[in-house]
Amino acid sequence: MKGRKVFFFKKKKQKNFIRWRTWKWATYAKEQKFFGSLFQKITASFLFVFYFSVSASAQSGPQPKLPTAPLTISGHGAPPHAFTVEVATTESEQEIGEMFRTFIPPDQGMFFDWHTPREVPMWMKNCPVPEDMVFIGADGTITHIAENTVPESLAEISSGGPVRATLELQGGLTAKLDIRVGDKVKGIIFN
Repeated sequence: MKGRKVFFFKKKKQKNFIRWRTWKWATYAKEQKFFGSLFQKITASFLFVFYFSVSASAQSGPQPKLPTAPLTISGHGAPPHAFTVEVATTESEQEIGEMFRTFIPPDQGMFFDWHTPREVPMWMKNCPVPEDMVFIGADGTITHIAENTVPESLAEISSGGPVRATLELQGGLTAKLDIRVGDKVKGIIFN
């Protein structure tokens, strides 16, 4: 009789241990899943911020002059305005843009070819002079102009919709030359 009780007690203890161990592993797995997921999200966010901080801050001076091309803007009965613009086509050229340039001549600028129409956010980090950002649709029509952007600002400057290209000019130039939304851009990718 004593043997039976011991056997029964051992078996019950063993079942409880197995239940406890199963519960413990299930809890551990849930915690790992939660904290693992949280850790992955935090790590991904950190790497994203770190990458863009390092890539933007790694540049300590203006990029070398890019290849240039002629470009004209005309419309609403005004005479055409001719520019010679640097053409930024690669991602790294576009990322640096006009950074660290202390002067933009009135007949020059920088042209950003986005290759396909898309919403484009711009900013003025490391840009010490104001700029006019001219956003151009797929057909060469100016769709939006951000005038006299704030130097060194990290605020996002929206294209206001999908655009094919962006043209950066000297700050205040679009008002001075009466360049407006609806005017046409010719040259480079717009024939």
